[in-house]
Amino acid sequence: MQHENKEEQVMEYTIVIEKDPKTNTYTGQCVQVPAAISQGDTYEELIENMKDAINLVLGYYKDKAAADSRGHRVFYRKLNLA
Repeated sequence: MQHENKEEQVMEYTIVIEKDPKTNTYTGQCVQVPAAISQGDTYEELIENMKDAINLVLGYYKDKAAADSRGHRVFYRKLNLA
């Protein structure tokens, strides 16, 4: 029996954060995943909500790509530009 050795991949994302001076709440949007937008009553809550938002959006695109591939292998690769 063959075992696949999958390491957990840690990705780094940049978030643009705004604090509303009237309500003291935070909103954020991910630069690399613009559809990932969230808010929080505290900075810490926003960070946790942004993690969820990014994972939800990426999961949606991954599922959509798999459905659109019609049986073809779909994979993701990090691309560095100079």
